[in-house]
Amino acid sequence: MSWSELALNGRILVVDDAMENIQILHAALQDAHEVLFALDGSRALDLAQAQRPDLILLDAVMPGMDGYAVLQALRAAPETSGIPVIFVTALTSPEDETRALDAGAADFISKPVNAAVVRARVRTQLTVKRQADALRAMSLTDSLTGVANRRAFSERIDNEWRRCGRAALPMALILADIDHFKLYNDHYGHQAGDACLEQVARAFCRAANRAQDLVARYGGEEFAILLPETDACGARCVAQRVLDELAALGIAHAVSPTSALLTSSMGIAALVPDHRTQTSATLIRAADGALYQAKADGRNRYCMAPDAPAGQPGNGAA
Repeated sequence: MSWSELALNGRILVVDDAMENIQILHAALQDAHEVLFALDGSRALDLAQAQRPDLILLDAVMPGMDGYAVLQALRAAPETSGIPVIFVTALTSPEDETRALDAGAADFISKPVNAAVVRARVRTQLTVKRQADALRAMSLTDSLTGVANRRAFSERIDNEWRRCGRAALPMALILADIDHFKLYNDHYGHQAGDACLEQVARAFCRAANRAQDLVARYGGEEFAILLPETDACGARCVAQRVLDELAALGIAHAVSPTSALLTSSMGIAALVPDHRTQTSATLIRAADGALYQAKADGRNRYCMAPDAPAGQPGNGAA
């Protein structure tokens, strides 16, 4: 089985301060899963953040940061809070098992381990996680357009705000509104309006196509494009691609005061998050203000927020 196929079956992080224990678990799981390992709690947390395993097998008793402290740190971080953890430990008393489960562990396996039992418990937890992930994905997806919904956007922008802030990386946001969409609905009907929204959402996804980019339906005919690790110049390029994609669609809008074809107005904001004086709402307000300006300037264009870096063009139009 190839490495990519193993990853599809589930990425498992094994955490134990004894290499012989890691080797035993690796031998039990390597034929069906991608297996990572860490010899201490600090390294385990780094790997969990970077690799996002589907399951963690965690020793309870380790020098320095023990398994309970690792589990607490995992649960405290939004990026890792949903990763299930199975304690694999020499502790065997009912009190130890109760403590682990109360702390948030999904299961508890006592050492010495039985390979067949480990594989069965791992399969069970991976199945539960896949089901939970599927339900969560449904709850975070706009049912009409298939892009992220407002809830997913709110979660993602907060996570990216923290991540980019820690690394001093820029992030950008585009708020886009379909011009005169109520007139479109009134003239062509709501079924045509729904079909139009689906096409527009796909166009936005083509314009913002990196793995880290997020296109979300922000409101009725309003969309948000979140661009982590992107400065004002990069965001402006994405906004221009949006205008080009919509023009290429050529969706007729006979009653639009702006154009005979469907168009969009966009507001762009970009900054490096500063946790001392700002929140993610700072970025949203800036993009919303720029969107208002794009509409006031005649629509079918984008505008940069006033605090865009000096030297960057402030607006554009198709």
